[in-house]
Amino acid sequence: MLNIVLFGPPGAGKGTQSEKLIEKYNLTHISTGDLFRKHLSEGTELGKKAQKFMDDGFLVPDEIVIGMVDEKIKSDEDSKGFIFDGFPRTVNQAEALDSLLATKNTPILGMVALEVPFEELKKRLLERGKISGRTDDQSVEKIDNRIQVYLDETLPVSDFYRKQSKYNSIDGVGSIDEIFSKICTTIDTFN
Repeated sequence: MLNIVLFGPPGAGKGTQSEKLIEKYNLTHISTGDLFRKHLSEGTELGKKAQKFMDDGFLVPDEIVIGMVDEKIKSDEDSKGFIFDGFPRTVNQAEALDSLLATKNTPILGMVALEVPFEELKKRLLERGKISGRTDDQSVEKIDNRIQVYLDETLPVSDFYRKQSKYNSIDGVGSIDEIFSKICTTIDTFN
C-alpha cells in the first residue's frame, strides 16, 4: 500500500498536488481540512468544536483529528494507499498515525515536503482568500499566526520522518506540472 505524507506550510500547494497524485496513483485522499469542512457544513458537534480553533488560526486538538482520520481509513480499507494532506501536523499526531497504521500493517512509505518561501505563501493565501472565501486566508494577521503555528508545532514533524529516512524535500515554487513531476519522481522511489 502506497501511504504518503504530503507536507508543507499553509499555501504550499498541498491541495493542488494532492488532486494530481490521487488521480495518478489511485490513492485515497485524507485532508484534515476537508474532514473539518465536511463536519462544519453538516453542523456536527465535532465541526462546531473544530470551527473555533480554525477561525483563530490554531490547530484542532489531536484526539479529535486522530479519531476523524481513523474513521476515514476504516471507510476506505480497500484503498491502494492514502495520501495524508497536511496531516500529521504535530509529532504526537505522527506517532499516533504510525501506531494506527501499524495496527493495519501498512506504514507511511515517505514524506514529500513542499518548500516555499514565506512571502510567496502569504501572497498565495491572500489570493486564495479572495477566491475561496475562507476567513483564515483573508487576514495577514491570521496568515502570520498560521505560519508561526506551522513553524512552532508542525515543522518538527519533518524531523520525525527524517529520523526514519522517509523525508523528501521538493521545491514548491514553479509551475504546477513542474512541481508534480518532481513529486512523482520522488514517490516512484518509495516502492
